[in-house]
Amino acid sequence: MEKKSTEELENILGNTSPDSIEAFLQEHSGNMIDEEKPFAKYLHQIISRNGLTQQEVFIQADFPERFGYKLLSEEKRTKQRDYILRICYAAKMTLEETQRALTLYGMAPLYPRIPRDAVLMIAFNKRCGSILEVNAMLASHKLPTLKTSGSLE
Repeated sequence: MEKKSTEELENILGNTSPDSIEAFLQEHSGNMIDEEKPFAKYLHQIISRNGLTQQEVFIQADFPERFGYKLLSEEKRTKQRDYILRICYAAKMTLEETQRALTLYGMAPLYPRIPRDAVLMIAFNKRCGSILEVNAMLASHKLPTLKTSGSLE
């Protein structure tokens, strides 16, 4: 069975009646996220593929190791999208991978019509150096910088 894009699934759902929910779920089960903790699994794959260790990612993200491990294992949840963005950037994820990670975590993906998100999208696309340099780029455009883990939620 060929994997369908999210857009294709949304189009199918637009024409699916409530009576057909079970049929939809069965027919498209291969396209559904059915894993427990999909964000954690996805990030571990990317970190490993990029030849990094979790500890290196936490150092680059400027996170205390203990907090970072809890976030990556999904033992601890956060409402701070900036924390997830820091981890994604430190893990050398592409923009596409970052968008998927945000979605898997249950957060809104970066949106190009929001100036701060647009700058972050450029940073992910062009790998503008460290997170400090990304924050400098945000600040130079008078946009809020990525929050640090100083006030952990």
